[in-house]
Amino acid sequence: MNSEEISHKGRIVAIDPQFTTVEIISESACSACHASGLCGISEAKTKAIQIPTTVGPWSVGQEVDVLLKRGMGFKAVWLSYVIPLIVLLAVLLVLVQLGVKELVSGLIALGATALYYFILWLFRNKLRNEYSFYIK
Repeated sequence: MNSEEISHKGRIVAIDPQFTTVEIISESACSACHASGLCGISEAKTKAIQIPTTVGPWSVGQEVDVLLKRGMGFKAVWLSYVIPLIVLLAVLLVLVQLGVKELVSGLIALGATALYYFILWLFRNKLRNEYSFYIK
């Protein structure tokens, strides 16, 4: 692995001709702490990722590394967190400056953010093709 890739440990749970499904565990920063079992704040979620099946010595239950180009990870952060925040704040500030009541401004800003996520959802197939994970 080089510094241009993001890597996660995973376990293959299913293989079919089209996709290989890999289960990864996404852990919060404090889940690695020695006291994580006592404080109850640490969090780990299991996620399943479908990767196009390639020829290889893969088998169900095998531990693998799932890799993604680092640039794609940054793009995902921008699309899912940064841009919606900008949309929310821009709409809210413009409406407040125009004299619209705060409650109405807030609801419209939330609606604009929901609209952004809906548009993102409409382009999910195009985005899915851009984000290519692969197994090492």
